[in-house]
Amino acid sequence: MKIFLSLFTLAVFSFISFHLNAQTNMANKKNLYLDVHQLEPGKVKFADVAAAHKKDLATEHKYGVDFKKFWVDEKEGRVYCLASSKDTASIRKTHAEAHGLLPSHIYLVTDGDEAKLKGQKALFLDVHHLGAGKVTAKDVAAAHKKDLAVQGKYGVNLINYWVDEKEGIVMCLAQASDSSALIKTHKEAHGLIPDAVMKVRQGQ
Repeated sequence: MKIFLSLFTLAVFSFISFHLNAQTNMANKKNLYLDVHQLEPGKVKFADVAAAHKKDLATEHKYGVDFKKFWVDEKEGRVYCLASSKDTASIRKTHAEAHGLLPSHIYLVTDGDEAKLKGQKALFLDVHHLGAGKVTAKDVAAAHKKDLAVQGKYGVNLINYWVDEKEGIVMCLAQASDSSALIKTHKEAHGLIPDAVMKVRQGQ
């Protein structure tokens, strides 16, 4: 009887521990987000964004955020930040405390396998608006493979992509001689032409 009670107690303890650990893991789970800051066109300098990013890095751990990279479109005054976080509120709190520049939008995204930068070609970030709920990460992965099969023809080096399934947004980062080379790659590969292509500088 004592052995049975001991085994029963051990089983109950194991069951409780398993579920507590599962709940803890769920609470600590981080998602990948890409946020967009729309600032004044022509008045955003990469050096200023890099300085603001350093402030983000000094603050991020307070809110459990991990900023990975950022991109700046100086011409259009846009800044894109890639970060992992448990929620969007933590990202906003980090930006707010670090420098006060809040994003106009934050996308919950999944990404692909990142390729390495090659040479000195310019970086371009393009945006596809495919419609809310009308795109899946699986579909984008398949389209990306078609891009990779064609990119060499146009001298393009696709670095990565991010997809927000809920909002139907896909963003692609690539090196190219110009924006038309990236558009031609997409057009031949699968026909999905981006709504916008922006020349950006990358920071980490």
